[in-house]
Amino acid sequence: MLCVTAAGCDRRIQQIGASARTTKPYGGITMSSLITAIGEILIDLTQIGVNSSNIPLFAANPGGAPANVAVAASRLGARSAFIGCVGHDAYGKQLRQTLEADGVDVRGLYVTDSAPTTLAVVSVDQKGERSFQFYRHPGADIYLNFENISRNVLEETAILHFGSVSLTDEPSRSATLLSAKYARNHGKLISYDPNYRAALWSDGDEAAAMMRRPLPMVDILKISDEETVLLSGYEDPTEAAICLEAMGIQLVLVTLGANGVLYRYQGRTGIVPGYHVQVSDTNGAGDTFLGAVLAKLAKRRRALSDLPENELRQILSYANAAAALTTSRPGAIPAMPGKREVLAFMERPAR
Repeated sequence: MLCVTAAGCDRRIQQIGASARTTKPYGGITMSSLITAIGEILIDLTQIGVNSSNIPLFAANPGGAPANVAVAASRLGARSAFIGCVGHDAYGKQLRQTLEADGVDVRGLYVTDSAPTTLAVVSVDQKGERSFQFYRHPGADIYLNFENISRNVLEETAILHFGSVSLTDEPSRSATLLSAKYARNHGKLISYDPNYRAALWSDGDEAAAMMRRPLPMVDILKISDEETVLLSGYEDPTEAAICLEAMGIQLVLVTLGANGVLYRYQGRTGIVPGYHVQVSDTNGAGDTFLGAVLAKLAKRRRALSDLPENELRQILSYANAAAALTTSRPGAIPAMPGKREVLAFMERPAR
């Protein structure tokens, strides 16, 4: 196993080689409530059915996990911004317009002539589960460069969020990690969702090593039950969460699909049940969940360490409801609910 004890985790942190956790001045969330997501934004060519000849039909939906989180948070009442890169093409314009329409700050959205906007073909099976094929070599999202990123946006941010897709290639890898380090050194909360996409890595060992690299900088970690082994060495969600908390991560969230979410916070483990709906498409559900969590935390404007467990459970139930609604219709961003819809959904009579 990669992690058994806190001492073992400390050794693992040194092996990873990321910045020491003591470099961050812990202050929690400042008077800023801005949530900034950095990483990939792309077009999800999402299967929406088949025609009379049984040929798959696809819709060009806006997507990319960090962009999804930014939109989800904005729709749920938070201030959000996005940092990423698109191509100088119609899809790039579409993505900018999508973010702007949802009130996301796009000062950090850059355009490159070096590559077209990245595409991901999302196929959906009969259970609503998705598989991905990326058209990304080259793809514009990889061309995000730290030198171009506005430090003003990073300094205005309360929570900086990123995923692992931007860690697969340079210069987006350095742009993401350096931005996280910069934000951390300025007292910001760091949120990380190491969403594993096997098609983007040469092998599992490379993916695991790179996906673990940011962990010593992270305050809020969201993983799925499929990623526990990659991040911790443990398949069991509880054991994985305990291990990851021992690395110094304040809040560990392991999503369990329709069964809800397992959390590890201040030495305590719990599960908040999910909401059952007729599933159409699971794409974007985890991003909606995390966007909802971050939106609630940003609104508190208090340190993450000052979060009563009962309030955490309320936040996670709200996030579960938002995610469930997203799965009930196709697409990622197009399916994301607003605050009123989530609250109404939570108040419906139990069936």
